[in-house]
Amino acid sequence: MLSSTRRLLPSASALTSNSCSIASRATSMMFSRGMTILSKESAEEFKKENYNARMAKTRRPVSPHVTIYSFPICALASITTRVTGCALSFGAAGLGALEIIGGNGAALSLMSDIGNSGLVLSSGAKFAVAFPIVYHYLGGLRHLVWDNAPEMLTNMDVEKTSYGLIGASVLVSGVALVV
Repeated sequence: MLSSTRRLLPSASALTSNSCSIASRATSMMFSRGMTILSKESAEEFKKENYNARMAKTRRPVSPHVTIYSFPICALASITTRVTGCALSFGAAGLGALEIIGGNGAALSLMSDIGNSGLVLSSGAKFAVAFPIVYHYLGGLRHLVWDNAPEMLTNMDVEKTSYGLIGASVLVSGVALVV
């Protein structure tokens, strides 16, 4: 019986730490923002209201749209890496589907026709194929270097390598136009 009573009574240090945590919680509750609780009826009304009308009621500005936001070069390089990866996947799938549907040599015939169609079209087609390959490959090498040397992953270095990645990809892809 005595041991169970001892477990129920906290020690002096526990009381001190407990009272400190209660005081800190009370202080943080005074400075924290309350949560809006919606009833089922108000939730239905909330869903019916237009976003702009709700913002006008609260007198808060409407968030800016992505078209007026200036993306940093690092974000553009990251987005371009993803887009080139998707383009390569769809291009490979398209060539595979063409070969399956058109029969043996259909993809080769299409590429020969594009190559013989004139300087402007064939150069554009070469660049459209070369740029995603080069950009995605060099972007992968850049990430491999960052994985092995994380000290190179600073804001300034990322920005510099983003410009370098874009420049090198355009340069190497431009060489493909001559070849």
